[in-house]
Amino acid sequence: MRLSAIIMIGAATLIAIAAAFGTLLLAFPETAVAEEAVSALGGDTGVLQWGFAAAAAAAGLSAAAAGYAVAHVGSAAVGALAEKPELMGRVLVIVGLAEGIAIYGLIVSILILNRLG
Repeated sequence: MRLSAIIMIGAATLIAIAAAFGTLLLAFPETAVAEEAVSALGGDTGVLQWGFAAAAAAAGLSAAAAGYAVAHVGSAAVGALAEKPELMGRVLVIVGLAEGIAIYGLIVSILILNRLG
């Protein structure tokens, strides 16, 4: 139970960081990108705000989903390891797959931000 609590705290921290970063980008879109990008969009910062919101949502929601998945998979993995310690390699792969959700969200967020700039 302690391992899943630590993982959930880590995921909550990542969500808070992504939300804070996204809020800053939504509040000040002109400072986040070059003036050329704003002028290329016809001076419309609404497009940038929606893009930043999408990037923040991709990172934040994927971190939340990964934290939820790792909490459940991790607790089941610890229970399985208590009964059969030789399953360590398989358990690590399954927990790693659950953590991969956050990495996919981060990649999508980076792709969205690259498209904006």
